[in-house]
Amino acid sequence: MMRSLWSAASGMIAQQTNLDNIANNLSNVNTTGYKKDTVEFKSLLYQTLQSKSTNNTGENKPIPAQVGLGTRTASITTVFTQGNLQAVDNQSYMAIEGDGFFKARNEDGDVCYTRDGSFNLMNTDDGVMLCTSDGHPILDQNNNNIVIPKTYTVDGKEYKTTGQIYVNREGDISFEYNDTDKNVQVKIPMTDTANGQNYNKKIGVVQFSNPSGLDQAGDNLYKETVASGAPIEESTNDGLKKSSVHQGYLEMSNVQVADEMVNMIVAQRAYEMNSKAIQATDEMLQQANNLRR
Repeated sequence: MMRSLWSAASGMIAQQTNLDNIANNLSNVNTTGYKKDTVEFKSLLYQTLQSKSTNNTGENKPIPAQVGLGTRTASITTVFTQGNLQAVDNQSYMAIEGDGFFKARNEDGDVCYTRDGSFNLMNTDDGVMLCTSDGHPILDQNNNNIVIPKTYTVDGKEYKTTGQIYVNREGDISFEYNDTDKNVQVKIPMTDTANGQNYNKKIGVVQFSNPSGLDQAGDNLYKETVASGAPIEESTNDGLKKSSVHQGYLEMSNVQVADEMVNMIVAQRAYEMNSKAIQATDEMLQQANNLRR
């Protein structure tokens, strides 16, 4: 009976972890680019009560007697299904359709990865830099900061840029400058080589062979691990199915509230059943203790 106490307790602990995970999913239902997590369980070691036995005729029985010792959390897996794309008014916001991740540099200088495209434009000494809502620079295909220059030179004359960024579905970046002579705004791709000004910038988008192996670093950022494999740059690998970048859109969370509520009910019922097993074991032990009276 002591075995049943510990087995049921392990089930309660596992379901508490499950409920913690469900609560985290629900709390991030409106978090941009959030990917839900699912808890997976596995059984603990089995105790062999009888490995060999015979029937009344002396013949060996084909099935041994084993009893399980409970369960525990095996893993918490992130599910990277596509979230819904929502149109927004902010043109610095972007969303990825596909398996790719944006690249950002955190405060420690490490390259991190995100599906959160709620970017902002921040003024710097060199121009306007594309960054996350926390100020982490967004990186191009060569892991360099994406900065729109303050001025653009044409035929030896300097023109001020508008500071606006334009990105097509392939991730190619363009910017505008004000042509005061013609009173128009001229759009220039950042691969333009006029006057030796070769910016050659493209939104860095990478994929992973096992994205579920990424380490969650907080702030909607992920870090590379041995399990995830090295990042694969989409722009330099023709064998990959390319992702699409949508400017003026945000990818919403892939959490389904109805599914999480059902999972919560199932976890609660499993927790109650394990607690009932502990109560039943306690009552049986109490009855055994009362046999002497």
